[in-house]
Amino acid sequence: MLLEELRTLIARHAQHGWRTAIEGVLVSSVSRPTAPEASTTGLVMALIAQGAKRLALGDRVHEYRAGQYLVASVDLPITGHFSEASPSEPALGFGLILRPSTIASLLLEAGEGDGAGALGGRLTSDAAVGGEAIRRARRPVAPPGLTVSDASPELLDAVVRLLRLLDRPADLPILAPLAEREILWRLMTGEQGATVRQLGLTDSSLSHVSRAIGWIRDHHAESFRVEDLARQAGMSVSAFHRNFRAITAMSPIQFQKRIRLQEARLQLIANPDDVAGAGYAVGYDSASQFSREYRRQFGAPPGRDVSRLRAQAAPRALQLLP
Repeated sequence: MLLEELRTLIARHAQHGWRTAIEGVLVSSVSRPTAPEASTTGLVMALIAQGAKRLALGDRVHEYRAGQYLVASVDLPITGHFSEASPSEPALGFGLILRPSTIASLLLEAGEGDGAGALGGRLTSDAAVGGEAIRRARRPVAPPGLTVSDASPELLDAVVRLLRLLDRPADLPILAPLAEREILWRLMTGEQGATVRQLGLTDSSLSHVSRAIGWIRDHHAESFRVEDLARQAGMSVSAFHRNFRAITAMSPIQFQKRIRLQEARLQLIANPDDVAGAGYAVGYDSASQFSREYRRQFGAPPGRDVSRLRAQAAPRALQLLP
């Protein structure tokens, strides 16, 4: 019943575009299976109401379908496509941008009362451990940055009530923030709670590795030493490697390569005649190596791939939801 109403709400509001009147809430409707496309996730919870989507992150493949949701706790380079969709039964999706500040607020409130017990254990600070070496040794390995679970009836109910507000604009300013917090609470106390909670903790393994991921994104054309990234993350080299791969399913060098190739693709869409320049701009010294790795990643040489992309219609909503 909840899933049926969710489908109706998404189908109706997706006719007006993928953005909604509620900040951070996205909807999408796709009427046919799509070819795999590279994109990035952002920090998001994405729920499928109808159809199915398949995502590849490094050597991991995730598929989620009606009644399942995905959480991306880091902005990750993925390849994804809708595997089940048709004009009569389009793939319908809901997305909520995850705001660490809101999650942190909920964690603080939970820590002040019995809510902390609902999170499955005490929320402690690494500062209580004492000593940098001990702090590093006890910090648990971060959960994967991309995970899929079945949506509980309580989570579906909260999402439906949030989307109902789109039909009552006068209620949005007051009730939408409350509905968003309820959705986040359901996520924090659900199967993926460990992943979502880490988004709100400033000293979690996820937050430390995220700083290194941000550096790689901002300096993707530069070479780096893993030892320097580990130091920036406040981890030993071995702990950094272990946590980075747990979150991204890639090594730091592999992650940088994905970011470089996606950035080069964006540059080529804007300036398709300068393949060598795009490769050089993102850090490749060899044009042949750039073309070879680009083809391996996107399935076609740079010129042919970009010609196909430029011939497509406007960007599709499916790339805006993982």
